[in-house]
Amino acid sequence: MPKSLSLQQTLDLLTNGEMDSMGLMPWGSNYTFLTKVTPKDQKAKESSEDYLELLGVYKPRRGETPLWDFPDGTLCLREFAAYLVSDRLGWGIVPPTVLRSGEHGFGSVQLFIENDPNQHFFTFREDEGTCDDLRKICAFDLISNNADRKSGHCLRDLQGKVWAIDHGITFNSDYKLRTVIWDFAGEPIPKELACDVERLATEIKPNTAFGKAMRQLLDESEVRALQKRVDGFLKLKAFPSPNRYERSVPWPPV
Repeated sequence: MPKSLSLQQTLDLLTNGEMDSMGLMPWGSNYTFLTKVTPKDQKAKESSEDYLELLGVYKPRRGETPLWDFPDGTLCLREFAAYLVSDRLGWGIVPPTVLRSGEHGFGSVQLFIENDPNQHFFTFREDEGTCDDLRKICAFDLISNNADRKSGHCLRDLQGKVWAIDHGITFNSDYKLRTVIWDFAGEPIPKELACDVERLATEIKPNTAFGKAMRQLLDESEVRALQKRVDGFLKLKAFPSPNRYERSVPWPPV
């Protein structure tokens, strides 16, 4: 996030700012646009120190590629659900994400993370400074049932923090986990992570604000499956190993 903006200010700007598309982002399977986001009432000129601008990643619903195992038009909702879970856990691994309308209709807009595109999970997996973030992403993928954790879906920003992106195919009610992050298999789950997940378990219930929000984004069977995965995670003593009878790594892995 820009140093001058709080998390809430960033979310507000992503939600309410003027969007100016800079064009399609390459390599995605869905239509994805890089966009400038500026305050609607901004008077400052672009050359001014007071000028405020964010870069966002805009994924319109109508640009989503149909999938046989995910309901049409739901990928942007899952992007937002992933952000809400990351935020509720207190892990801050998914960049600020909102739902809103843009040039190509309703969709998700996520804060663009400035990063070195040559850096991804496979290049920094052995860097001790990234291990804590990667453990959180590993746990997050188990909870969210991430079907597509490629290496390139882990970014390291210019300050060294690792972020997780691309969560359009998460939260399926059927087991779909495919990830490149199996490095922690057999390693004890840190107590602080388990405590965070335990707190999440109490907040998925239908009478909580978080539980209600998730039920607006996912269908009831998917929310029940999420609850079961959270409960199952809390019974684990260590990070699990890949299922030898299932395809456990996405293709391509990068």
